Amino acid sequence: MPQAYLYLMLAVVAETIGTTALQASQQFTRFWPSVLVVMGYGVAFYLMALTLKYMPVGIVYAIWSGLGIFLIAVIGFIVFGQKLDWPAILGLTLILSGILIIHLFSKTAGH
Repeated sequence: MPQAYLYLMLAVVAETIGTTALQASQQFTRFWPSVLVVMGYGVAFYLMALTLKYMPVGIVYAIWSGLGIFLIAVIGFIVFGQKLDWPAILGLTLILSGILIIHLFSKTAGH
C-alpha cells in the first residue's frame, strides 16, 4: 500500500505542475509551458493508472483531485496573486479534511 500512495502523491505533483504550466502557457501560446502541460498530465495519468492496481478508482480520484484543487489554489495565491475569500478558504479546508478522513479512517482505501 505505501507504493500506491507514492504513485498517487507523484501523480498529484505531476498534475499540479501541469496545471500550473497551463496558466503559464497563456492558452497554449507559449511553447515550453505548453510542453510542460502535456508532459505533466501524461505523467500524472500514468502514475494514477499505476495507483489503480492497489486502490479503488473512486478513492484514487477523490484524493488526486482534492489535493490537486488544494495545491493549485495555494499556488494560484502565492505565484499568480489570485485572491481567496473566506468561503473559498473554508471550502478548501473542507476538501483537505475530507481527504484526511478518507486516508485515516476509511477501510475502502485499499483492495
